[in-house]
Amino acid sequence: MDAAAWTEDLHAARAGEPAALERVLKRSRQDLRRYAEYHCPVNDVEDAVQESLFTVSRKLMDLRQLESFTSWLFRIVKRECNRYKRLKRMLMQVPITDDIEGPHYPESKGLARDVANALESLPSHYREIVLLRDLEGLTIEEISEQLKLTKLAAKARLHRARSLAREYLMA
Repeated sequence: MDAAAWTEDLHAARAGEPAALERVLKRSRQDLRRYAEYHCPVNDVEDAVQESLFTVSRKLMDLRQLESFTSWLFRIVKRECNRYKRLKRMLMQVPITDDIEGPHYPESKGLARDVANALESLPSHYREIVLLRDLEGLTIEEISEQLKLTKLAAKARLHRARSLAREYLMA
């Protein structure tokens, strides 16, 4: 699709033409996905892309300058990725207890339950680094930036956290 057709589709989509909106969303999807793969945890990429496309379809008419469409699109997906990261951080802070009702955990002899108990036994700074690395899939560089540590300190903390979890699981 050439630039003139793209601009025409953007104007038509903003004017409320459903077919043009579908073309704009379809063309934007691949770029959004590539961008989200860099900024989101692996499990949240598709969700962030879907939410972003939904937001674009609802708010395209409010965009004042169509020339800024691309940067606006990427800001939306980055915001969604950050929202998913915040949600996971909030979930990390919820203590795992036995008084939760319902089928949230496998039976007490299951591996998932043992791992959850091992993570719960870790001090919060060790639990946080294990979850950032192994659940969210952040690199050591990203973790060190987020936790304001040197790369060596982040590696050492991750090693110590995994060692403590391993000790707990071996006991």
